[in-house]
Amino acid sequence: MKATELSISGAWEFVPQQFPDDRGTFLVWYDATAFADALGFTLDVAQANHSVSRRDVVRGVHWADVPPGQGKYVYCPRGAVLDVIVDLRVGSPTFGRHEAVRLDPVEHRALYLVEGLGHAFVSLADDSVLCYLCSTGYNPGREHVVNALDPDLALPLPTDRPLIRSTRDADGPGLAELMAAGRLPSYEQCQQHYRDLRSRHRIR
Repeated sequence: MKATELSISGAWEFVPQQFPDDRGTFLVWYDATAFADALGFTLDVAQANHSVSRRDVVRGVHWADVPPGQGKYVYCPRGAVLDVIVDLRVGSPTFGRHEAVRLDPVEHRALYLVEGLGHAFVSLADDSVLCYLCSTGYNPGREHVVNALDPDLALPLPTDRPLIRSTRDADGPGLAELMAAGRLPSYEQCQQHYRDLRSRHRIR
C-alpha cells in the first residue's frame, strides 16, 4: 500500500495494490501496519460508519472538538465521491485550505484525516457508498459543522445543479463566524494531541 501525505499536514492518501484475476479483484483497503508506518501511531477504531448517498448529495463540512476529536479513514467501495478535507486548525500554516480527492472503486484509494481537520464530500453518482473508520464514537455535543457553500472555503462543489444537503448542514455557520466566536480547534492544541497519540501508541 502506498501512503502519501497531502499538502495539509495530517491528511493522507492510501492507495492499495490490487490483485485481479479471472474471478475478480482482491485488495486491502486498510492496513494497520502501513497506517502506523505513515502516521507513527495506530488507529483506534471506535466506530465504523456506512453512508449511502444520491448523486449531488453534500455531507459536511464536519469536525469534532479536540481533544479527543475524531480521526477518519474513509473509503468508497461503490459509486464515486469527491472527498474534501479542510484545515480548520486556527494557527495552522494551511488554515482554511482544502484538499479534494476523488474516491471510487477504480483506484480504491482511501483518505485519512487527523483530528481537527474538517471533512465533507459530494456524491458524484447515485447510491455512492462511503465507509468511515472513526477514532472516536459519535458525540453530538462535540460535533460541529461549517457551511460547505461558504465562499471563504471555495470548495470545488458543483455549481451547475442543485445540491442536496441536510437542514443542519445548510444552516451551518461560515468559517469567519466560527473563528470570531472562538469555536474552531487550535493548531497548537491539535499538535499536542498528535504528540500524545504517538506517545501512547508508539511503534516498537
